[in-house]
Amino acid sequence: MPLLDCIEISSDDAIRNSVIWLHGLGADGNDFAPVVRELALPHTRFILPHAQAIPVTVNHGYTMPAWYDIYSFEPGAAQDGDGIRATQEKVEALIANELARGIPSQRIMLAGFSQGGVIALHTALRHPAPLAGVLGLSTYLALADSLSIEKHAANQHIPIFMAHGTLDNVIPLARYHASAQALQSQGYSLELHEYPMPHSVCMEEIGDIRGFMKQQLGLSLT
Repeated sequence: MPLLDCIEISSDDAIRNSVIWLHGLGADGNDFAPVVRELALPHTRFILPHAQAIPVTVNHGYTMPAWYDIYSFEPGAAQDGDGIRATQEKVEALIANELARGIPSQRIMLAGFSQGGVIALHTALRHPAPLAGVLGLSTYLALADSLSIEKHAANQHIPIFMAHGTLDNVIPLARYHASAQALQSQGYSLELHEYPMPHSVCMEEIGDIRGFMKQQLGLSLT
């Protein structure tokens, strides 16, 4: 499988960790490049892939970068399981590429915002080797009904960071709470954060992300 087109950002040449970070609907890998530079983590390579452009049903079939189709923003709406799983395979290929570059799975982390967070959570919980952690930012748990049979024991104890804005009018706070509860019911431990922001990222959140990555990747930061 050909790899997704990506941007790569690292602060030095002594790379020991990799973070694969997926953007939200309608954006591209450049969207979180400023956040990655703000984090300024040593010994860490950030891989920021670009989603391919596809028609998105909820946006009247308009073609835009998307990790999967969205039929409706309503919580109980049908979900594009085929599209989610197809993108899961592409992220798995990125993980395999980092393994081939000498980064062990325990030092590979997945992160994503909104639609990208859906893919990050979906992939990490099903990955067959232990990962360093997963961050779901302003997102939700998709295909929750299949998690109990698809999750992999290797990542049953994966560190999970989830954060959401209390003023989010795209993915309501209630859906974030329901997703967190669904994960906890499957035995996952979560680090949960809420911020007074809309569907976006704030500086306080970036600080908390930095602390989570520092801890889970074993980095010593001043």
